Formats: sequence, C-alpha cells, structure tokens
Amino acid sequence: MAQDPNQSTNSEQASVKVPSKDPKKKKDEKKDEDLSDEDLALKQQLELYVERVQDSDPGVQKLALESMRQEIRTSTSSMTSVPKPLKFLRPHYGTLKAYYEAMADTDLKKYLADILSVLALTMSAEGERESLKYRLLGSEGDIGSWGHEYVRNLAGEISQEYTKRQIDETPIDDLMELVQQIVAFHVKHNAEPEAVDLLMEVEDLDMLIDHIDSTNYKRTCLYLTSFASYLPSPDDMLVLEIAFAIYTKFEEHTSALCVALRMDNSHYVRQVFVCCSDLLKKKQLCYILAQQGVTLELDDELIHGNEEQREILQEIMNNAKLSEGYLTLARDIEVMEPKSPDDIYKVHLIDGRASAGASVDSARQNLAATFVNAFVNAGFGQDKLMTVPSESSSGGSTGSWLFKNKEHGKASAAASLGLIHLWEVDAGLAQIDKYFHSNDNHVIAGALLAVGIVNCGIRNECDPAYALLADYVTKDDSSIRIGAIMGLGIAYAGTQKVEVLRLLAPILIDLKVPIDVIAFTALSLGLIYVGSCHDDIAQSIILALMERSESELGEPLARFLSLGLGLLYLGKQENVDATVEVAKTFNEKISRYCQATLMSCAFAGTGNVLKVQSLLGLCAEHLDKGEIHQGPAVLGYALVAMAEELGLEMGIRSLEHLLQYGEQNIRRAVPLALGLLCISNPKVNVMDTLSRLSHDSDSEVAMAATISLGLIGAGTNNARIAGMLRNLSSYYYKDASLLFCVRIAQGLVHLGKGLLTLAPYHSDRFLLSPSAAAGLITFLHACLDMKSIILGKYHYVLYYLVLAMQPRMLTTVDENLKPISVPVRVGQAVDVVGQAGRPKTITGFQTHSTPVLLSAGDRAELATEKYVALSSILEGFVILKENPEYQADHHSS
Repeated sequence: MAQDPNQSTNSEQASVKVPSKDPKKKKDEKKDEDLSDEDLALKQQLELYVERVQDSDPGVQKLALESMRQEIRTSTSSMTSVPKPLKFLRPHYGTLKAYYEAMADTDLKKYLADILSVLALTMSAEGERESLKYRLLGSEGDIGSWGHEYVRNLAGEISQEYTKRQIDETPIDDLMELVQQIVAFHVKHNAEPEAVDLLMEVEDLDMLIDHIDSTNYKRTCLYLTSFASYLPSPDDMLVLEIAFAIYTKFEEHTSALCVALRMDNSHYVRQVFVCCSDLLKKKQLCYILAQQGVTLELDDELIHGNEEQREILQEIMNNAKLSEGYLTLARDIEVMEPKSPDDIYKVHLIDGRASAGASVDSARQNLAATFVNAFVNAGFGQDKLMTVPSESSSGGSTGSWLFKNKEHGKASAAASLGLIHLWEVDAGLAQIDKYFHSNDNHVIAGALLAVGIVNCGIRNECDPAYALLADYVTKDDSSIRIGAIMGLGIAYAGTQKVEVLRLLAPILIDLKVPIDVIAFTALSLGLIYVGSCHDDIAQSIILALMERSESELGEPLARFLSLGLGLLYLGKQENVDATVEVAKTFNEKISRYCQATLMSCAFAGTGNVLKVQSLLGLCAEHLDKGEIHQGPAVLGYALVAMAEELGLEMGIRSLEHLLQYGEQNIRRAVPLALGLLCISNPKVNVMDTLSRLSHDSDSEVAMAATISLGLIGAGTNNARIAGMLRNLSSYYYKDASLLFCVRIAQGLVHLGKGLLTLAPYHSDRFLLSPSAAAGLITFLHACLDMKSIILGKYHYVLYYLVLAMQPRMLTTVDENLKPISVPVRVGQAVDVVGQAGRPKTITGFQTHSTPVLLSAGDRAELATEKYVALSSILEGFVILKENPEYQADHHSS
C-alpha cells in the first residue's frame, strides 16, 4: 500500500479511509453533506483512484487510470456545467501533476498525461497552455473521445503556441500532427468553420482540401468565400484559392468560376473552362461571364475545335440575348406599353400651385423630360416622344421633340434614342441612322453617343460601334468629338480594345486639344481599360495632368482626368502606390484630388479597414472653401465600405457623423455616398436621411440628396420615394435647377419601368462588375460639381449610368436556350454561413413562375424537382435540364 494516509500532506486524500480530528476535515464533511449520495459516492470513488494512481504496483496504477479515464469520458456529455469528475478532481490537480513529474517514463506516464490534459481544461492558469503540453506528452490516442469542448480548447491553445514558436523559430511538426487530428474531428462533426479557423491560425489551409468530401464542401466553401471579405490582402486571396481548389475538385464549375472572377484571375477562369467538359455547363459559364462583362478568347483548347459550339458560346458571352430575355420579362409582367414623362410626374396628385407652373414649355423642363423618358423606357424600343412616327395624329408635334431642346439639349435628346433601344443593336442603329445626316452638330454628337449606348455591354463580331464612331473622333467640332469619344467609352467599357486605344491615345498628349475633349478621352480610356493597371495610358494621363496650365486644371471637367487614371486601378489595391507618389508632384490645384480619387478607386469594393480610416482622416480636416479633394474622399469611403453588409451598415453610421461635423464641401458629398451604399436598395433609414437633406438650406446638398433618392430607389418603383419626389417637385416648383434634379430622380426610380437595377454587385452580392462600378463612380464624380457639369452643358454624363443598368431578373431557359416557365420561390435571403444542418436559405417567400423580378436582398430557389439548375446561384439567365430521377419517381407512383 502507499504511505500511511495519516501522514499525507494533502489531508483531503485521507477522507476516504481514516477519520481524523483535523479541523479541515470537518469543513469537508460539511461540504460533503450538501452533495447527493450519488455524487458523494463518485467523489469518494475518484479520490480513491487518485490515491491508487500513486500506488507502487503498476497493475493497480493502470486500473486506477483506466477507471478515472472512464469516469471522465462518460460524464462529458452535458456542456451546460463543469462535468462532475472534473469538479471533484480539481483539488488533486496539483498532486497528480507533482506525481507525474516524479514518474518513470512508461506507458502509464502517458496515460496520466492524457488525464492531466483533460483536467487542465478547467484547472490550468490562463496562458499556461498546460492542456496542450500534456496532450503532446501523452499517448497518441483519439482526441475526439474526450468531447468537443476539450478539442476546442486544444485548438485555441495550439494557435497561441504556434505564434510563439514562429517567433522563437522552433519546429512545429508535433503541433501539425495534432492539428491534422483536430481538423479531421471537426470536419467529421460538421464543425467545418472551426477547422478552417484553426488552419488559418497555423497558416496551413491546404490541409483542408484532403479532409473535405462531397457532403460538406458546399458549407465549407460558403464559409471560406464569405469570410474572405473580412481578411486583409493577401490572406483573402489565399482563402479564395482554397475555395477554388475545393470547388474544382468536386466539379462545381459555376461556383469555381465565380471565385475565379472574384480573384480577377484570368488563368483560373480559363482553367474552369478547360476542366468543364459538359457543353450545357459551358453555356451557363458563358452567361456568368457575360454578366460580369468578361470576354474569354475561345481557342481550340477550350472548345476542342468545334466551330458550331464556338458560335453558340460566343453569342452567349457577347450578351446578344440580353435584350430578348429582358423583353420576355416585360411581356410576362405586362409593362410593354410605353410611358410618357407625365405618367411619371403624376402632376394631378400634387396641390394646385405647382401644376400651374409646370405647363410652361421651358428648355430645362424639356431636357428633364428627355431624360425621364429615356430612363423609364430604357431597353423597350418604343416611347411616346422620340420613336413616334412624325405623321402621327397629333399633327407632327412629337416627331419634333428633338427640336424642343436647345443646342446641347439636342445632343441628349438624340442620345436618348440609344437608351430607349438599349441592347437592341440592329433595331437601334436603324433608328439612329437618320440623325447622322443632320446639319446640326449637337444632333450628330447625340447620335454618336446613342450608338455607344445601344452597344453598351453587348459585344459584336462586326464591331458596329467602332466602325461608326472612329471617323468622328478627329473632327474639328468639340461636341462631335466628345460624342464619339464618350460613345466608344460606353460601348467598349471593360473590353481593353486595342484599336480604341490607338485611336484615342494621341488625343491625350495633343496640347492643342481643349480640356473638355481631353477629359472625356481620359475617362473613356479609363472605362475601356478599367482595372487593367495599363502603364502607357497611365503615363499619358499623367503627362496631360502635368502639362496643362493651371487655369485649365481649374476647369470642372479636369476632375475626369484624375478619375480616368483612377479607373485604370479599380480594385487593384497596392498596384496604385507608384502612381499615387507621382500624383503628389502635380499642381497643388489637382494633386490632392487626384490622390484621393486614386486611393478610393484602387480599394473600391475591398472593405479595407485601413483605407477606410485614412479616407475618413481626409474628411476630418477642416479646410478652406476652395479645397475639392474631400468630395472624392467621402465617395471613396463609401466605395471601400460597400464590400459587405456589415461594413455597409457601419458606413451609413459614419456618414451620419460627417453630416453633423463636416464642412460644407463634405456635406455635399455625403448624400451621394449614401446613394452609392444603398444603390437600388431603398433602406428606410437612408431614405429618411436623404429626405431630410433634400430640404437643406444649401442648394447643392439638396440637389445631391434629391439625385441620391433616385439612386437608392433606382428601378424599384418604390412608392414612398415616388411620393417624396412628387412633394419635392411642388416644393421646388420655382427653382429650375432643383426641379431638374427632382425630375432626374423620378426617372431613375422608374428606371426601365421597374425592371432594371443599378446595383454593381451580382451573384448573391459576391461579384462586383467593374464596368458597372466605373459607370456609377463617374456619375457620382460628376455630381460633385452639379452646377457646372449636370446643370451646365455636360448633362449627358447622366448616360454613364447605362454601364450599371442590368435587368434584375431571373430567366430560366431550357437546353436549347429557349425560355421555359417553372415555379420558383422568391424571398428574402437568409445568411446561413456556418450554421449547422441544412437551414432554409430564404424566408417569407412567394412562389411565382419565371421569369421573375428579384429585389435587393432577394434570393430564388426552384420550387419543382422536375428540373435541375446548372448554376448554383439563381440570377440572370439560368439553364435548367430535366431531372432524370424525377420521371422515374413519377412512373412508380
């Protein structure tokens, strides 16, 4: 037997056998009386084991350890309280530790280490990492059998230990073996997020790929892709690479393609195509590329020399079917009937005083009507002002709508034809053709711009836009040149078309060219080469910024030079650093503006916290009136923060502070930033803020707020915003400029009769379309100087919004790409990242048959098992194939 218990230093051990007169005992017995008989028996049992462990006979020791282990294991079932055995063994932790140190190296010693490791779960001091220490000293056994909480605790200690060993540069092989076990345990027990977190801590995500199987890869990848938004660069790319590898491994090609596009990695995009052998799937991939505006050269490696296949895929990628799908949706919802601006203004709903003033035929009001008409009938190919034959019963008045506009107003009126025929290239060009023969330069300029708008986002083998516009770029008349240059920028946004570069590059460095032509040239090149970091263009724009005189750089349009430069680096993060350094040497009039613009474009949609802080820092300075760089800083703040929902909410809150404490030039930009954060997504709190600001005493703030009301409601037909704007139109009936802004906003709210959206994000808010973002940024930068640009003679910059217009639809097509109608459930999307089991992904749904409209934050899922969707995200065009198993079930029943 072991030493006499009476002499034992730790008198509590003695309470098993020999009663003694020790006062400590009395206390103990009192405590014991509180316990139930069962617990008391357990407590005495465990204390006996502790004693037996210190026995000299290995057989007794082994038996005691086995029994102790058994007790601990069977009791770790409930997680709401500390398991009983751990509680009763607490006083003996020190004793066992001391005995462990004195033990000889045998298997028993490892056995004891295992038990100490579990005891350390509740006993060890903070930061000691004893649980891990004894785990590494213990036997190699299965760790999972000790329960979840133990494994979790170990994972936490491993990450601390790993960090420490990295600093000390000591080997980590033993840790990695343990990590391997823990990851396997987590994945087996549906806790993939915990496995991912641990591997992130020990910087070895590759290990994940071997552990994931077909049952859990979707959940794991969902976690990986969603938390990539919260990681600093370059960690986010590493995480996305693992997600890409897992998707590729399980042949989930559409999701793999989305991840490749998110990483902006053309090599991976090709790889997805090469790996995918199914023609139908390839068609679906092309639809996703078309939505993102990416072109892929279909060479023989991708289509194995099949010409017919190449044509079908190329046509989808060129977006040639977009107009057809959009009009199918419109017919289905029965909104083909053209609307006039008066149908939108609804003057009869407003009190008397405003309607009296509205009947006056002023050029400014006609110009507003031109835009409203174009926005509302966008893509429908017919309206009541521009496309009506002039011999109509109304005595030819409508055909002359063009001439109800003054000089530069005619340019916008002619260009509105392009928007009405949006995406319908052949029909649109036929309608526009007659204006090319006009003898009024403004009309020709408008027609050129219309050609660009019709081709926006549509690619065509025979390049009609380039063929028609190229000759006009070098004409003498400024407005014609601007029309052609702007048209090229809109038609080829994001395509990196070399011919256009050769055509436009010489203009940038020609000192005789007026600054407005230069500004639009820089902007068009920025749009065409958006996010490409193209060195030569950057050099040319920098040269133009350096060589122009101070008075020219003071012009309102000079800001487009900086913006063109910024767009080249859209979303490219650190690649902009060198250019920012150069920008510091510019004329002080434009230097800070340029730096703020470059920063905000480069980090657009990244959610980079440090950039958010530095841009807010710029906004916090209180400066003289003349400083203009804070405007782009505020917009940049919104651009960076719009990456994910959390950042977006925080962004809205911070902008509230800027409104309260910022200088005037910041307050003018805040409404625009709010408009960008909630574009086509009318959140009530933002709507109220903008409604308040639209009555602001500073007219520029009021104008920006009014336009932003249009932006947050763009294409939603939101009744509340429509009501607010109607009230504003009666409030400002005497102020022509503000009334113009109200009208534009009214047009935006009813964009495409409520079928279009301006939101640059798609695929479940996972991908940001670069050309859509570029169009919005351009429009917002123009709004920073409302008076000289939009209310001046450059109102046609409003058409840059075309780049962001997309039908907010879900259209299902069959294997021959013909539309089919199937029931789908549409409801509010629910965030199910990291949730156990198979939670519902949408809530509050309704069942409709396709094609259907999707609002901001909506998600759709098929409500039939007859078909299988080829895309993991139901948005835009989705190909359905018949479910082979469905028929079988059908017959058997």
